[in-house]
Amino acid sequence: MRPRIIASIEARMGSSRFPGKVLTDICGAPALTRLLRRLERSKRLDGIILATSTNAADNVLEEWALSMNVACFRGSEEDVLKRVIEAQQKMQSDIVVEVTGDCVLLDPKVIDLGINTFFENDCDVVTNTCKPSFPMGIDVQVYPLRKLEEVARTVFDPTVREHVSSYFYRHPEKYRLIHLIAPPHLRASNYRFQLDYPEDKEFITEVYRRLGPKYGDSFGVEEIMALIEREPALLEINRQCVEKAVL
Repeated sequence: MRPRIIASIEARMGSSRFPGKVLTDICGAPALTRLLRRLERSKRLDGIILATSTNAADNVLEEWALSMNVACFRGSEEDVLKRVIEAQQKMQSDIVVEVTGDCVLLDPKVIDLGINTFFENDCDVVTNTCKPSFPMGIDVQVYPLRKLEEVARTVFDPTVREHVSSYFYRHPEKYRLIHLIAPPHLRASNYRFQLDYPEDKEFITEVYRRLGPKYGDSFGVEEIMALIEREPALLEINRQCVEKAVL
């Protein structure tokens, strides 16, 4: 049987930099709804599940999932690794596509490229997050659920438990990694297309104000890059925001 490919969205309402960001309004729709609509355009995904926590503050996320008819799993707030595994197990997944709730402008074409690359090669992990080339927030990580389960059984480092796939990247000697590199016209690893700060929301909102009337949620990184070429001043909105190191 064909492997079952599931995207799990890691999201919670708590955030030191921007509390409630995943449900903040982006031109008339919550940020998570924008992300969900983009994932639903993938040609390779077999399902999508929200992986949130049991914290009472995240009750509203379960309500959002119910309203959007998307699967939801609630697990540990701190042990995100365990939460993602249990969410994927609930969906009877074989292949994990790891997504974070701040990737509001995620491009389904990049997701499908990552999935196709995984199946076309003898590898353990396909990612574009370790060797940055795409704009921040245009992320894809693809790997077998069984590999993540192996990590969960043997590694108890709190950083690994919080940052789900970080163990793969810390130990390239153990895993066959393929790093997706953006084509030249999309290489802009210093551009912020993700939602971590209020300034990021302002940037994403301005992108939607310009591209939404024509494309809805169907525009991707190519259209955003073309917009920036026309209006480079947009980059000043969130240029001062700093990415937090993970590994």
